[in-house]
Amino acid sequence: MGNIFLFIVIGAVGIWMGAYFARRRSGGLIAEQSEKKAENKEKILEFLRENEKIQNNDVEKLAEVSDATAERYLDELEKEGKISQHGEIGQGVFYTLK
Repeated sequence: MGNIFLFIVIGAVGIWMGAYFARRRSGGLIAEQSEKKAENKEKILEFLRENEKIQNNDVEKLAEVSDATAERYLDELEKEGKISQHGEIGQGVFYTLK
């Protein structure tokens, strides 16, 4: 009976520790991703300060991100009121500083 109780306690502590360290690690990843996102959005704004306009493909190359991520960055910057979109859909769409 004593061995079973010890086994249960050790198992419970192991599960708790695994969950604790997994949460800590994922929290660090989230912070790291947020920092990278902020850096990439600043790169976009800096590019726009030096150039007249930027397109999705420019963002993909500049930040080394996928098409979807580039779109998300541009959408967020537009919602933040930092850039303006010109055009609706397709390769003719570009963004400028507000």
